[in-house]
Amino acid sequence: MFKKILIANRGEIACRVIKTARKMGISTVAIYSDADRNALHVKMADEAVHIGPSPASESYIVIEKVMEAIRQTGAEAVHPGYGFLSENPKFAVALEAAGVAFIGPPVGAIEKMGDKITSKKIAQEAGVSTVPGVMGLIDDADHAVKIAGEIGYPVMIKASAGGGGKGMRIAWNDDEAREGFQSSRNEAASSFGDDRIFIEKFVTQPRHIEIQVLCDSHGNGVYLGERECSIQRRNQKVIEEAPSPFLDGTTRRAMGEQALALAHAVGYASAGTVEFIVDGERNFYFLEMNTRLQVEHPVTELITGVDLVEQMIRVAAGEKLGLTQDDVTLTGWAMESRLYAEDPYRNFLPSIGRLTRYRPPQEVAAGPLLDTGKWQGSAPRGETAVRNDTGVYDGGEISMYYDPMIAKLCTWAPDRAASIEAMRVALDSFEIEGIGHNLPFLSAVMDHAKFAAGDMTTAFIAEEYPDGFHGVNLGEDALRAIAASCAAMHRVGEIRRTRISGRMDNHERKVGDDWVVNLQGQSYPVTVAADRGGSTVNFADGASLRVASDWTPGDGLARLDVGGARLVLKVGKISGGFRIRSRGADLKVHVRSPRQAELAALMPEKLPPDTSKMLLCPMPGLIVKVDVAVGEEVQVGQALCTVEAMKMENILRAERKGIVTQINAGPGDSLSVDDVIMEFE
Repeated sequence: MFKKILIANRGEIACRVIKTARKMGISTVAIYSDADRNALHVKMADEAVHIGPSPASESYIVIEKVMEAIRQTGAEAVHPGYGFLSENPKFAVALEAAGVAFIGPPVGAIEKMGDKITSKKIAQEAGVSTVPGVMGLIDDADHAVKIAGEIGYPVMIKASAGGGGKGMRIAWNDDEAREGFQSSRNEAASSFGDDRIFIEKFVTQPRHIEIQVLCDSHGNGVYLGERECSIQRRNQKVIEEAPSPFLDGTTRRAMGEQALALAHAVGYASAGTVEFIVDGERNFYFLEMNTRLQVEHPVTELITGVDLVEQMIRVAAGEKLGLTQDDVTLTGWAMESRLYAEDPYRNFLPSIGRLTRYRPPQEVAAGPLLDTGKWQGSAPRGETAVRNDTGVYDGGEISMYYDPMIAKLCTWAPDRAASIEAMRVALDSFEIEGIGHNLPFLSAVMDHAKFAAGDMTTAFIAEEYPDGFHGVNLGEDALRAIAASCAAMHRVGEIRRTRISGRMDNHERKVGDDWVVNLQGQSYPVTVAADRGGSTVNFADGASLRVASDWTPGDGLARLDVGGARLVLKVGKISGGFRIRSRGADLKVHVRSPRQAELAALMPEKLPPDTSKMLLCPMPGLIVKVDVAVGEEVQVGQALCTVEAMKMENILRAERKGIVTQINAGPGDSLSVDDVIMEFE
């Protein structure tokens, strides 16, 4: 077994690999750029080597710099994580030439399967059904339009060397094919150093389901069930689960056997994933094979008890698999929510900055992974599991240079409904401040009726949130539970205030029982009757709720029992009440005396400033291109400029017709959130 391995990656996946290596008694080496000097993976590793400037193109994906770090530290093997150099055959060749083990598949398998065009040809030769498309490379935008017309819209424009949603665009007409080709090629060149593009038919109403395979170099292999990855945005997965609520045993077996056959056909050895599109009749079509560890691998680990990183290391060391297909069982249900540094209220655009507060929910161990002794954390045991794979910490920075993922929050439970409920509570318990993040959106999906029923396709987000995400309006029962909680918490705060003031020994006489709670446009007059065990909150219509909690003023999280049901609230202080975040809703809750409420109703509403005639930069980023000029009349939907942030190009379009009167930024300019790019009349 190896004594020292280098992790050629960063962030949460580097931390994840370090945990398993530590468990196996293997020393670890981290590499880092300027931006990652104080990153968590650097702190966790036994050694760390600086490899260059912040952009990945000048550090993490420069093969010679990684090789020099290997030479400096004497690492015997390299785990590439995912992204960066993980599917780069030149890197694998360089390692082989240096006598360093690659913790991944053989070079030949990477070359055959890592390239989407080549992999589709091999899949066809192996009898695997594939999505219709043109396997040849696309020369330019005109060629893209021609090919798209021959295939028939809609089409998917994809980077041949792509992955993780980078370099992918859906086009529904000629104009979108032109724009999509250029953006895909730019992203592909920036992210992978390879700008080759191809086009295939976009299958409508699809599910994205993938099979995890694990093979050794002795001809043995197993498939470890499937992962449902249909909840996607911009072709990037947001929520994954295992198993899929859609597959039956027959389809699962057929997909698994086909995936294994493909792996064996290319001499695969390591962990890999075969991705399929599955239609409403459970017909499945091969998309691609990812010759690396997947971002969503934890859900497979949670239902199988197999530590995939450990298996990858053992296979790379020449060991045989310690399990057969008969040993693989799927137990319970696992969910993964990808927590991103992106603002859901600004069309999910990237957000960067300092994490002024980062407190994940406590990890709890349960399920198959614990039973096999492979649990990655030192957590208490429960009936449900909570796992958080992360690469950041309280006070750390989210950089503009890399993928915006903050963490992967996972839950496991004996069945799907219980796993979803565990995820709801875990999301509500996750405290993040300082940057925009998608926690509210993840909570909203968990509460969505179609998701809860397992009724989803890859178009779920586009169909259910066609105008973007604008928060959640809670139902009456949820509003009453929060109103009762806030009334009880406000009373606790008032008692503390009178105690601190020292104005009266018997503070109970100074704190009233009657309050009016305003939230989400609703007003609830209540009476709070407190005792040692909690408070009974009585509503004006005769209803009542019992509230019990150990919350104290200043706590950012309140765990309550309201009417016998568990409720978790993120709590912030505002004038006259609280900022409450729960189940995807972000509420200003005012708790006032009846007289204060009467006067507040007379106050005029403060209106926000008018920015309708300005194009504001929606996220920190770099202006790549400006598509219009001063004096030009623009139409609704017309491209105005392109902003690059976190390796993604974002085309900003006109929301209304107008004439450009001023342009304040040009290509190469770095902008902050809400900087004015241009103005209109």
